[in-house]
Amino acid sequence: MVRLFFLLPLLMSLGWYLFLRQHQIPIKQGLRGFGYILAFNLILALVLWALVVLTRN
Repeated sequence: MVRLFFLLPLLMSLGWYLFLRQHQIPIKQGLRGFGYILAFNLILALVLWALVVLTRN
């Protein structure tokens, strides 16, 4: 299950891209959304990494 977490940012980015295309919003205008997706996934990865480190004992 954990090894499939790399799919989360890919699927979220694909969903955001499709949303932008559906509503005819230029990619340049939607770049902030990609940044939010990246930040969210980095924070999630750091939290999960910290949990693994803390519970390793």
